Amino acid sequence: MLPETLLREANGLAERIVALRRAIHAEPEIGLHTPMTRDKVRAALAHLPLEWREGPSTTGLVAVLRGEAGAGRRVLLRGDMDALPMPEETGLPFASTIPGRMHACGHDAHTAMLAGAAELLCARRDQLAGEVLLMFQPGEEGYHGARLMLDDGLLGGGKHGPLPDAAFALHVMPNAPHGLVAGRAGPLMAAADQIDIVVEGRGGHASMPYQTRDPVPVACEIVLALQAMVTRRFNAADAVVVTITCLDAGTAHNVIADRARLKGTMRSLSPEHRAHLREAVVQLATGIALAHGLSAEVTVTEGFPVTVCDARAVDFGEAVTQALFSEQGFHRLPAPIMGAEDFAYVLEQVPGAMFFLGVAHEGDDWGSCCGIHSPRMMVDESVMPRGAAFLAGLAERFLAEGFGAG
Repeated sequence: MLPETLLREANGLAERIVALRRAIHAEPEIGLHTPMTRDKVRAALAHLPLEWREGPSTTGLVAVLRGEAGAGRRVLLRGDMDALPMPEETGLPFASTIPGRMHACGHDAHTAMLAGAAELLCARRDQLAGEVLLMFQPGEEGYHGARLMLDDGLLGGGKHGPLPDAAFALHVMPNAPHGLVAGRAGPLMAAADQIDIVVEGRGGHASMPYQTRDPVPVACEIVLALQAMVTRRFNAADAVVVTITCLDAGTAHNVIADRARLKGTMRSLSPEHRAHLREAVVQLATGIALAHGLSAEVTVTEGFPVTVCDARAVDFGEAVTQALFSEQGFHRLPAPIMGAEDFAYVLEQVPGAMFFLGVAHEGDDWGSCCGIHSPRMMVDESVMPRGAAFLAGLAERFLAEGFGAG
């Protein structure tokens, strides 16, 4: 598949890719069950020679393309489908029609680009040896959709044969330069765990705090101490983040509450720091509360693991980028991003990589426009055929050469 041919064919699909993205964007769905989005994908690709798999845990889909040039390697491409529980403020003509929901993380674009890649690959199936698995996944935004699709056996490892030989995903970045592909070997994104802390005191009248055990200043002390703990107990070269995002206590101006609740997130880049961080947060919160004659209960809810990219897969992605878009088209990220991604579950079992695609408008530089999870997040849709070509190029070249060409 010559690069110029692949790009030309992808650009020829631009109208269909954009139309699917806009249809998904207008009707965003949250969580593990996204039936409207699933049906849009099935309808858009109904004319293609694909075998479809579905499982009991989600509305996720895996479309299997079997190459006609014989047996060979198996490669997986992932696109996520779910949206976020937040309002949209873009003013776009195809903005969300469902109040309180928005595709603010670009999953609508991911799904549409993967559908475009399916079109490109099916058009060349007579030249492909092996299989391409197209993973349309719900429940990425904290619902562990990738893990559940793995558990359901949709990616292999059971009745559907072995797991793929490689796996790739592409994530848009609206505040990264137009058309740039970025990635890095090793940890790309962080493990993310949720913290819930309940400080139990004894309430009373606000004019007589000495007769109470006020949980609010203790909760505030815990928040500040967490920040100091991170800087003093962890090596700055191996990043750790603890952020408290919610402090809830009290009902009136003159009432000291019985309890205060804290919510937040912990991010880490290694299993060792993840375990150490959990122990440190529990020790600090319970110790501070006890020092003031109160108690604290800490609950840590485990989230996604660290997203670790195989060095061979990143080299391979860079080679595909250079073949398609020139040597200037790939950027090596100098450090991990402390966001989290449930494609990590796939990369724990299959060698591969996730890449980022800059979808800022031409002329915009790093960070000059709204980022993901903003109610004003925009995607330059003219970049989307480039993303579809990149995904198809990864699959086509891997089936032909494996990681050896990277």
